[in-house]
Amino acid sequence: MPALTAPCSVPCRAILRPAIARRHVSRNSRAQERSCGLAAAARLPGAQAPVAANVHGQAVPERVPVPLPQVADLEDILKERDACGVGVIANLKGERNHKIVADALTALGCMEHRGACSADNDSGDGAGLMTHIPWKLIQQEVPSAEPGSCGVGMMFLPNNDADEAKGREIAEAAVAAEGFEVLGWRAVPVVPEVVGRFAKATEPRIAQLVVKDGSGRTGADLERALYLMRKGMERAALAEFGEERATEFYVCSLSGQTIVYKGMLRSVVVGQFFKDLKDEAFETGFAIYHRRFSTNTNPKWPLAQPMRVLGHNGEINTVQGNLNWMASRQQELTHPVWGGREGDLMPLCRATNSDSASLDNTAELLVRTGDGIDKALMVLVPEAYQNHPDLDAKYPHVKDFYQYYEGCQEGWDGPALLVFSDGTKVGARLDRNGLRPARYWQKSDGTIYVASEVGVLNDILDSAPDVVAKGRLGPGQMVVADLEAGTFKENEAVAEEIGLAAPYAEWVSASTKPLAELPGAAEWPEGLLYEPAEVLRRQAAAGYGREDSQMVIEGMAQGGVEPTFCMGDDNPLAVLSGMPHMLYTYFKQRFAQVTNPPIDPLREGLVMSLNMRLGARGNLLQPGGDAYRQISLDSPVMLETDLAAVKAQTDVKTKVMPAFFEGGKDDALKSALADLCAAAEAAVRDDGIGCLVLSDRDDDAPLDPGRVPIPTLLAVGAVHHHLIARGLRSDTSIVAETAQAFSTHHIAVLVGYGAHAVCPYLAFESCRQWRASTRTGNLIKNGRIPNISSEAAQRNFKKALEKGVLKILSKMGISLLSCYHGAQIFEAYGLGREVVDTAFRGSVSRIGGLSFADLQAEAEAFWAKAFPDTPMKKL
Repeated sequence: MPALTAPCSVPCRAILRPAIARRHVSRNSRAQERSCGLAAAARLPGAQAPVAANVHGQAVPERVPVPLPQVADLEDILKERDACGVGVIANLKGERNHKIVADALTALGCMEHRGACSADNDSGDGAGLMTHIPWKLIQQEVPSAEPGSCGVGMMFLPNNDADEAKGREIAEAAVAAEGFEVLGWRAVPVVPEVVGRFAKATEPRIAQLVVKDGSGRTGADLERALYLMRKGMERAALAEFGEERATEFYVCSLSGQTIVYKGMLRSVVVGQFFKDLKDEAFETGFAIYHRRFSTNTNPKWPLAQPMRVLGHNGEINTVQGNLNWMASRQQELTHPVWGGREGDLMPLCRATNSDSASLDNTAELLVRTGDGIDKALMVLVPEAYQNHPDLDAKYPHVKDFYQYYEGCQEGWDGPALLVFSDGTKVGARLDRNGLRPARYWQKSDGTIYVASEVGVLNDILDSAPDVVAKGRLGPGQMVVADLEAGTFKENEAVAEEIGLAAPYAEWVSASTKPLAELPGAAEWPEGLLYEPAEVLRRQAAAGYGREDSQMVIEGMAQGGVEPTFCMGDDNPLAVLSGMPHMLYTYFKQRFAQVTNPPIDPLREGLVMSLNMRLGARGNLLQPGGDAYRQISLDSPVMLETDLAAVKAQTDVKTKVMPAFFEGGKDDALKSALADLCAAAEAAVRDDGIGCLVLSDRDDDAPLDPGRVPIPTLLAVGAVHHHLIARGLRSDTSIVAETAQAFSTHHIAVLVGYGAHAVCPYLAFESCRQWRASTRTGNLIKNGRIPNISSEAAQRNFKKALEKGVLKILSKMGISLLSCYHGAQIFEAYGLGREVVDTAFRGSVSRIGGLSFADLQAEAEAFWAKAFPDTPMKKL
């Protein structure tokens, strides 16, 4: 991705250290190339693909190859985050009426305070409804439209005659390609005068496309065909209009059951703008309503909600990691129901969409493949199943369900109230922390209500006698109304039904082995690896300073907690310092803000987890006992004995990848990094390696001045992104065996950029050396510090790292390390575009900075400290 840069007017020599004085720090403009594999596929020669016959004998487009994954760009993501008001109204008796629409509009109007407006005080961030298709209304203009064999698309078309005609042509070509017939176009009657001035500038033309399938497909088969049809429209629109204008052609919904009316509107004007919603012929059995508050102030018509299967109140804090993991596994998301056409569905998500839209895209794939919408949400937004007495006592099979899918799919973590429907089931789910309000109640007439607050219908007192059940969703809980069966299930019944649907306990037993069960794991090393003088050399070469050794490592080994520093930091930024710095110091952790609360990791300990997995991910679309083989870890911090046990076991193939470069040679670091990435790719692709150990450890030979370790963070990030780009990342895991990590920030950055686990072997050795030293013995003898064993010192150090990582997660409002993994929730200060694009792609680096040559010079400067002219006595 090319960076557009402008050199600073002041030479960097005046402000930066000599090591980088030869460069200009550049202020990087936003890269214009967007991350979308569809763009690449759509621009291939022959975008109007030849057709072949499908299983029904109809013409279908030639299969589209799965596009290469593209990494999510944090700057794109930061523009699209939201927090909103949502609700559901549904009738359990199967009755479709206009009152549900009227009540939904009333409730939506009461949500105006949950949304936002532009500076004109009239252009809303977005509001809308999802309902059943109002067939009676549609048939007034398209009499041949019939439920069961027809679908209706709600279309946003470009707002000029030529492009609108082209948009209609694109849509009709996709309809024909899937073997459907266009029954007609219906202009959706609107009142444009109620649209705000800013929203009007981008207001699309809105029409409904009615199509009919002639092959007899119904139900889920029909929905899948319509899903493929929509994906074909999106590809063609991207090819026709280009990346910047592709969203001018947008399909709000294309289904045989549901339809979405939405726009960049205020709540109270949705019913005024869409005349259909006030028509008595508009009848539905449910309605989902949504009022959007875009917390990064970039509302758009397509990003109004509800989406195609859900509406979302909250924020997905881990969205960048989620997008990268979905991109990396899309080559392996296969299922027989797609008939080999999975390539037509990719990419599933785009960073330029909102976090809500990305979650909706993923949930929609699961639903169209055959999962129920309730199961899909349990997979994507799991509850806190560990340390959960109710789960253990009442329905442990639900715990097995969550444990199994943890090996296939990371959670989408963050405060969230999700309301959802696939046309048959309607419901709501809350995030594992319960950080968004959700209440539900049922009336005697069979009507179900869910809302982000009570009083949305202004009838609390009047309707009280008719309420037969009510409650509040707790953390990780769900309610589901089955409109066909006429049932309403609360969380326990929903979870139990899904947990018993497959032998998850057997699958977990066959698929996963805890690290503690491996021979030799969890044993605390007692002996010393090196002589004290050798340890000093290795510490200096790895970037340790005296403060790092005495205050950080020794402090954590003694007390089991991170050291406490004063507030503020008067040290210069690493890029402005005159001294070499470890690569971690160029990254700053982002934190929770706006409507996104941080978590107290002590009070909320039940929902926090550091569990990780080693091994290839399973195919999310085809679960089973043989889908994957993994090793489960309770912590990302591994002892040397833990890593040795992993290397020795055979369930997950493991390979050690030495990470060194030749010192003193131009471009040696960059070249060695490319070789490491190529070797990792070959190991995963050709040898089926499920665990790559990137190691800077070499105890078999003395330290060599010409053999310099690659900065571990650089190696991890480069291999991680290289494998994503090759579609192989979900086929393996990465462990960093390194001397270059000793603090909580180091562990967090390594995990945030792709490491599943870290073995800080030199830090553990430093703990052992500290306990064995004469100085420590004298302190213990004089009663200055407690008498602890070498094992206790290492245990304390590991505990301190783990507590510190939990604290870092909590600052961003994230509960699970598996969700934080690869999420890249950092900003880089002082790294050049080439470095960022190679190892930290998608991260924000606003000022540019160090090149590979500069990083090589810093690594060599540290390594040279291991070879002093006189023996070292202290750091």
